[in-house]
Amino acid sequence: MSHEAAAVEEVNKGIADLYDEMTVVMETLWGDHMHHGFYDVGVPTRSLPDHQTAQIRMIEEALRFAGVSDDPSKKPKRILDVGCGIGGSSLYLAKKYGAKCHGINLSPFQIQRAQSLAMSAGLTDKVSFEIADAQNQPFPDGHFDLVWVLETAEHMPEKSKFIGELARVTAPGGIVIITSWCQRDLLPSEVSLRPDEVSLLNKLSESHHLPKWCSPSEYVKLAESSSFKDIKTADWTEHVAPHWNVAMRPVLTWKGITFILRSGWKMAKGLLAMPIVSEGREKKIIKYAILTFRKPE
Repeated sequence: MSHEAAAVEEVNKGIADLYDEMTVVMETLWGDHMHHGFYDVGVPTRSLPDHQTAQIRMIEEALRFAGVSDDPSKKPKRILDVGCGIGGSSLYLAKKYGAKCHGINLSPFQIQRAQSLAMSAGLTDKVSFEIADAQNQPFPDGHFDLVWVLETAEHMPEKSKFIGELARVTAPGGIVIITSWCQRDLLPSEVSLRPDEVSLLNKLSESHHLPKWCSPSEYVKLAESSSFKDIKTADWTEHVAPHWNVAMRPVLTWKGITFILRSGWKMAKGLLAMPIVSEGREKKIIKYAILTFRKPE
């Protein structure tokens, strides 16, 4: 095995182990949607909806931003959920569109849990899950007309290869939607981030298994190089900023504290890194971006 392949395998194992360990606590406290919620900017925290309502809104806002049609003749029929967690998005999208939805993930525990939730929802005829690497997907070319990537691209060590795989499995005319934490775009006068910014990103990389940071403009260039069209991006940092204040409400109970104490070091380490995330967001070093693009017909 080459040094490069060994490094990727080590990253993938770290991600799988992280989510194997964290999933029970995350699901118990926050439900089956393991992604940020979408909130209106400027609304006092006490007036914000619960995090599960905001998580559903995130899905709907992402679909709206990408222009995914609800027209029965145009709605997606085959959907790929990359980094599917325990299947929350897959189940939602399958019900919304009546589509076949396939989720992939590195965590055996999450895949097993997703399969169980699909069975409970009576959707095993529509939804399926398997362990697979998003950079080497086990699907034929041009298979999916909607490729859904919520908060997964951050974990990809080879961003170019990852976007290339999305291009390969997307059907002609198909849509890709990505939401991701990114590093900020460089100014025209800059050739790199400042050392203090790199230091902050390195701390987050260590706690959350984020092997390579990418800026929104870099994602756009990768999409262009993979011949995608209709490329759109937006900064949703402020829309997700309230999420942790809202989502931590169940944690700050005896039940929540007990679960956290029982969850293991990886979960505790991730929560302890939240102030670093807040610092990066406030200093505009990190951004929460949405990107969407279409494969030419």
